[in-house]
Amino acid sequence: MDRRSFLHRSLAASTAMCFAARDTQFYAMAESPGIEARFYEKLSGSTLRCQLCFRRCTIAEGKRGFCRNRENRKGSLYSLVYGKAAAIQLDPIEKEPMFHNLPGSDILCTGTASCNFRCKFCQNWHLSQHSPEELERRVDEHEPKDIVEMASRRKAGLSFTYNEPTVFYEYMFDIARIGRERGLNTIFHTNGGMRSEPMKALLPHMRGVTVDLKGFTADYYRDTSFANMEPVLDTLRLIKAERKWLEIVNLIVPTLNDSMKQIREMCVWIKENLSPDVPLHFTRFFPAYKMTHLSPTPVKTLEEAHAIAVREGLRYVYIGNVPGHKYNSTFCPRCDAKLITRTHFAVSGINLRNGKCRECGMPIPGLWDS
Repeated sequence: MDRRSFLHRSLAASTAMCFAARDTQFYAMAESPGIEARFYEKLSGSTLRCQLCFRRCTIAEGKRGFCRNRENRKGSLYSLVYGKAAAIQLDPIEKEPMFHNLPGSDILCTGTASCNFRCKFCQNWHLSQHSPEELERRVDEHEPKDIVEMASRRKAGLSFTYNEPTVFYEYMFDIARIGRERGLNTIFHTNGGMRSEPMKALLPHMRGVTVDLKGFTADYYRDTSFANMEPVLDTLRLIKAERKWLEIVNLIVPTLNDSMKQIREMCVWIKENLSPDVPLHFTRFFPAYKMTHLSPTPVKTLEEAHAIAVREGLRYVYIGNVPGHKYNSTFCPRCDAKLITRTHFAVSGINLRNGKCRECGMPIPGLWDS
């Protein structure tokens, strides 16, 4: 068996009160007791308000939040997915994507059920758009220390991905804490909807974060993801302010967020609010989930977006999901030397010395040492 698939498991702004009344009544109460969730407050009676993500769901007794993973049990909030991994897989770190953090290294990726977004284009909908009960037969139970041990044995880092890690916050937090104590590279890939308090508590246990910036209009976020854009922008600012390594992914969906005017505005915002050194990955869309009627993103569109980003002053811009494209690789902004040679997710050459370009000596931002 290929070592990268040794453990592969095939796998909106409304409140949860409304969601629970509409949907969660069809769920059987989970048999597992779960563990008490973090970041919530008690309201009147046995009603709770979750404080984990931007939705701040109000949850009546016996109901769940929008993410389907957090349940009010007799006035206390419980996580239903702690220790329940629906996907565990060894991947190259480039697949996250994260290009400026130990290139060529491996990460052990963990995911569970459900999400706090409802993206119509989700590539991992078989995880993110299902409840814990619906994935019960696919779940393997692993304590946090077990996940860390798996990664350690394979000399890999730890990543939290596939579905949205926010919705398995407690599980991710405990794995990452143990992993950092063991000296492992810890990262996560998020939609950016987590609130600032839990994010600040989590970041000390993380080396890097990849954030999906799905588009650059409120309408796009509302219509395609049933979510809000402003909390994502706040998250990006916070991660940068906390001095954690940050990379951004923008999936370009034909006819929906491929306006070059909006892409230019996004690039200007990244430069002015974060840094021109934050890597930006323009990723090719392929038909999935509720958007199988659309065609894949034309490569020309990705190349046009790349050119705009470079013209606006971003220094590390990539094209993803186009194996073999020139801009899978990293180039020096000063002398244009190829610094890291990639074909899709495979690294075949690194032309750095002590984090600097070997040709001209320019320091290249990133995490180059474990």
